[in-house]
Amino acid sequence: MTVRILAAGDQFVRPGLLVHALHQELGNTVDVSTLELPWPVEPFRRIAEVDEASGSEEQMIEALRGVRICVTQMAPLTERILQACPSLELFAVGRGGPVNANVDAAARHGVTVTCAPGRNAVATSEHTVAMMMAAARRIPHTHGELMGGVWRGDYYQYDQVGVELEGSCVGLVGYGAIGKRVARILKGFGATVLVYDPYIRSDAVTDVDELVGLDELLNRSQVVSLHARLTKDNAGMIGAKEIAAMPNGSIIVNCARGGLLDYDAVCDALESGHLFGAAFDVFPEEPIPVGSRLLATPGIVMTPHLAGASKQTAHNAAKIVAAETGRFLRGEALENAVAPNVRRAG
Repeated sequence: MTVRILAAGDQFVRPGLLVHALHQELGNTVDVSTLELPWPVEPFRRIAEVDEASGSEEQMIEALRGVRICVTQMAPLTERILQACPSLELFAVGRGGPVNANVDAAARHGVTVTCAPGRNAVATSEHTVAMMMAAARRIPHTHGELMGGVWRGDYYQYDQVGVELEGSCVGLVGYGAIGKRVARILKGFGATVLVYDPYIRSDAVTDVDELVGLDELLNRSQVVSLHARLTKDNAGMIGAKEIAAMPNGSIIVNCARGGLLDYDAVCDALESGHLFGAAFDVFPEEPIPVGSRLLATPGIVMTPHLAGASKQTAHNAAKIVAAETGRFLRGEALENAVAPNVRRAG
């Protein structure tokens, strides 16, 4: 019997990319139907009990009728969908973590959930370093003023200029797939790289000058960049106290998860002059609400949660979920299966 697969793509990881990757992996031995979800033109949202999803439960229930495998990036997998779709066996999510899937409910229904760690590691690491430089050298602000016909010579004053990466101490909070690549890039610039990651052994790090505690990292780093996964244990790990411990005139960068950082504390530190700049790709609420302090506080560089957005990321996601599908159908061990009770952000 031909295996039925749903390729539930969106306008980034397009259905056609998923279909092509599946055929590259499996040939024409499978029956692939497609569904295009509205993300990112429509922001992802919470659907029933899962986060950062696109589409609807009704849409997925209809599309999954008789389907054994779903490959996707943003489609929701909820208790209701699982109850309505008994033929489903594998839900392969092309993200670093399946936040759009109820992993515990899937396990109860006999559905395996997989994810795609590292699919956007290169894009996010390159974007992170670009954000560091943009904040340190005021690139967006000076560009905007020039486009408005304003030439600011006073930006050359000593108190207004930023720092170079070469010779600076940069602290990375987290040393996963993205943190490792950021460290490698920074060493190429000639920076001193400190890392805080309680889950990493000293013999497992490269391109790092020192593994240190969080307090020491904050005290020594002119630039601090967050690369930790968000968990219940580290939510809000960088707040007013931690920011106050950073050197005067330093910079903080977050391209990981908004929940790691107290953004009001950052705004306070920028307004007081303690921080020179900040750069964010992720936020406590997305989209940023009208009236947010982030939109009025000077010294902030922002992008709309697109650090991982590259053509290579989209192709990587499709290839990873297709490879997991192939392993599943051949009865091989899966590389990225997610256990129940695990919540990994992605």
